[in-house]
Amino acid sequence: MSRPRRHRSAQFSDFGLQTSDFRLPPPLPYALAVLIAFNKPYGVLSRFTPDGSPNRTLAEFGFPRDVYPLGRLDADSEGLLLLSDEARLNQALLHPRHAHQREYWAQVERIPAPQALLKLAEGLAIQEHRTLPCRAWILEPQPEVPPREPPIRSRKSVPTCWIGLELVEGKNRQVRRMTAAIGHPTLRLIRVRIGGFRLHDLPPGTWRTLSPSERELALAARTVQSELGT
Repeated sequence: MSRPRRHRSAQFSDFGLQTSDFRLPPPLPYALAVLIAFNKPYGVLSRFTPDGSPNRTLAEFGFPRDVYPLGRLDADSEGLLLLSDEARLNQALLHPRHAHQREYWAQVERIPAPQALLKLAEGLAIQEHRTLPCRAWILEPQPEVPPREPPIRSRKSVPTCWIGLELVEGKNRQVRRMTAAIGHPTLRLIRVRIGGFRLHDLPPGTWRTLSPSERELALAARTVQSELGT
């Protein structure tokens, strides 16, 4: 039996994962016309219509007609958002029973102790919901992420730390509530992976249509457990 690979975090553009880590899904019973990867900037809604806030909408980014987001990212979160014109993909990607992974990088206040990360991994009671077990680790080395506009709040006396979280569910503001529950508020949150497809170096505010092989990665289910931590 082969040994699991050790997780390694490095540059923001470091792809890290290999296609062999994922089991590709069986062919879909319908044609998938388009699947788009978008690097959503801060302050952009995951919708095409305004909600009464000053946040921008997806209508500003020139997407093809008849596509819509698969899932969502909060306006104050950044990173990988998939869009498609196939409604049935929502269930395949988003329902927890499919264990379809999403990886997030969260910049939090202070450096979490191992016990705090263990609480995240085991699941937390948040309001009336208990989060599913996940993976949580400190990113080593700390990633070099382009600055955000507007910048995060900072306090000279309080250090910050980037942690990684790998989830198979996506409740409303879940990552932020999880880190707050262990005493490490999230200052910045970026989704860097969906399934086996990573954000790579796609600039914020830009999008592109995925190739067939990239589309398979985005829809793939993870089967090989990578070793996280030190």
